[in-house]
Amino acid sequence: MTLANKKELYGGMIDTLSTSFPSNWKDINSILLRIKDSVPLSSPMGKGEFLQLASRGTAFITFDYGIDGVSIEFAKYAQSLETLFEGQSSGAIHFIGGDFYSQADSVLESDWQRFRIRGINGWDKWDDGKWFAALFYNDMPEGSSVSNTLAVEIYRQAVSIAEQLGGYLADNDISLLIPINIASNPGNLALTLALIFVTEAMGIYVINSNHDFYWDGGKPASKREPGDPPGIRDHFFRNVDNEPFFSLFESMYPWNGRRWLQVNINRIQSGILIHQYGFPEDQVFELSTCVSNEFFESYTQEDVKLARLRMGHILSGGESIIHPIPIDAHIVSLSAWMKDQTPRVLGARAGLTLDPTTEGLIYMLQATRIVARKRIERDLYLIKALLQHQQFRDAFEKNEAVQLVLHITGPTPIEHQADHERVLQAYVEVIQSVPASISDRIFLALSVGYEDHLSLQANNFSRLSIEDIYRMATVIVFPSEAEGRGLPIIESSACGVPIICSRYTPEEAFADVVGEGLSSEQQIRYTLFPEGDFSESTLDEVTNLLLHPELNQERNQHNKEAVRSRYRIAALRETFRELLDHLRRIK
Repeated sequence: MTLANKKELYGGMIDTLSTSFPSNWKDINSILLRIKDSVPLSSPMGKGEFLQLASRGTAFITFDYGIDGVSIEFAKYAQSLETLFEGQSSGAIHFIGGDFYSQADSVLESDWQRFRIRGINGWDKWDDGKWFAALFYNDMPEGSSVSNTLAVEIYRQAVSIAEQLGGYLADNDISLLIPINIASNPGNLALTLALIFVTEAMGIYVINSNHDFYWDGGKPASKREPGDPPGIRDHFFRNVDNEPFFSLFESMYPWNGRRWLQVNINRIQSGILIHQYGFPEDQVFELSTCVSNEFFESYTQEDVKLARLRMGHILSGGESIIHPIPIDAHIVSLSAWMKDQTPRVLGARAGLTLDPTTEGLIYMLQATRIVARKRIERDLYLIKALLQHQQFRDAFEKNEAVQLVLHITGPTPIEHQADHERVLQAYVEVIQSVPASISDRIFLALSVGYEDHLSLQANNFSRLSIEDIYRMATVIVFPSEAEGRGLPIIESSACGVPIICSRYTPEEAFADVVGEGLSSEQQIRYTLFPEGDFSESTLDEVTNLLLHPELNQERNQHNKEAVRSRYRIAALRETFRELLDHLRRIK
C-alpha cells in the first residue's frame, strides 16, 4: 500500500466516522461492522516485499511508557524488529502512547520516534478514572439514559483518537501496528474502539500483543461458586447484563480482525481464544521473551558494590551515604508524594544512615511496581518471620554491621495508593516487632523506576542498567498472586541471583517459565514463597540464601545456563520473522 493510498483511506475513515451519529452501544456495533473488512485484502506478498513494507513504518502503541514490564518487553520487540529490518529501506520505529514518563528514557532508544496522544492512558489515568468507573464500577442498565450517554461519549472520544492515530500512521507510512494490552486489558475503551476503526478502515496490519486479559482473574457474579473469593478483575463484568454493551465489549477484547494476529504470552490464553472464543488457529500465537547477552556476563563483588553505590546516589538524591526518611514522615506526606514520586529510603526513625557498599548489607530486591497482585507485603512478613527465626535472629543480633534492605524498584500507579499503604503498614509491623537495636537496621527502599541521577555523571559513574539492578541483590523476592509470564524469575536467573517466588496463577504459566516438563538442565531452580505461614524448613533455606550466598553458586550457574538455552535474543527475532510471514500470507 502506498503512502497516497493510506492518506486516501484515512480521509474515507474520517468521513465515515464524522457523519455517523450513534445514540447507543448497538449503533456503535453497527458502525464497527460497516467498517470491518471495508478494505479488501491484497494478494499475498513475497517475504521480501512484506518485510520492506513493515520496515518503512512499524509502530508500537500502549497506554503509557515507563519502567514497567510492558515497556521493557516493547523495547525487546523493537530491537528484534530493527535487526530483521537491517538492509531494508527502513524508516524509524515509532512508539505511540498517552504518556512517556521520564523512566522510559532508560528503556526506549533515543532514535525511536515518540508520539503522544492525550486521552489514551488507562484506568485512573484516563480522565482521572471518570469513564473507567462509569463503565466498570457503576451500574449501567441496558437502554438507560446512563448507558446511552456513555455510548455517545465513548464514541466521541474514539473518533478524536482515531483522527490523531490514523493521521500519524498515514503521515509516517506506517503499515504495521503492534498494540500491547490495549485490546485485552480494558484500560481505555475509547482507545480500543479507535484502534479498531483505524486498522480496519486503513488496512493496517496488526500484531496484537496480549499480556493480560480481562477474564484472567475475573468472572461475573452469576458464575462464581458459593465460597469463591472475589477475583481481581471481577469489575469488568459489572454490567454484563447490559447485553448491547457487553456483546460489543466482548467482540473488542480482543478484536478478531482479518489483518490481526493474536500474540499471547502463554498457551492457556491462546487455547481460550481458539476454543472458547472461536479465533482462527492460524492467527493465534505465543510470543516468548528474551534476555540480553549482558545479563549473562560475569561480575565480581566489586561490581556489586559499584552498582549499589550508584543506586545509593539515586535513592539519596546524590549522596553516597543514604539518610533514610522516617516511616512516620513518609506516611504523613504520602498523598503528596504519590503525585510526584521520587526515590527514597525509609527507616524506623530519624537520624539513621545506610551505606549501600557495606559488607554486611543483605539486599532483597522486588523488581516490580507496587500493585495488589504482586503481594509485596508478603516480603515484609517473610522478613518479620526471619527476625523471629533463631538461626537468622542470632546472626543479626551478634553482628551489628549487618543491615537489611527491601528494595522495590517500580513506582506505585496512582490508583494503587491503597496497595502502597498496605506495604508501609507491613513495614511498620516488622520494625515494631523487634527492639530498636534491630529495627534501626531494617530499611525499605523505593527507587520508583529511576536508573540515573545527575550526580552519577558528576562522579564519572555510568547510569544503571537493568542487569546492574539485579546484580545488587542478595536474593530476588517475587510473591506474586497472578502473572501472565513472570519476568523477574527469568531475569534474576540469567544474572545468577537466587529467586524466592510463589507458584502464581495460572500455574501453567508458572510451570512454563520455570521449565516444568523440560529436561533438568533447562529447569530454573527456585525457593518457594509459601502461601501460608513460613515453615522452619523454609526459613532455614532463606536464611542460608541470605547469610551464605557463597553456597549457592552451583544453583546460580545452573539457572544462568537454563535461561541462556531457552530465552536467547535470536529466538525472539525468529519468532517475529515467523509472525511477519503469517501476516503476509493472510487471504
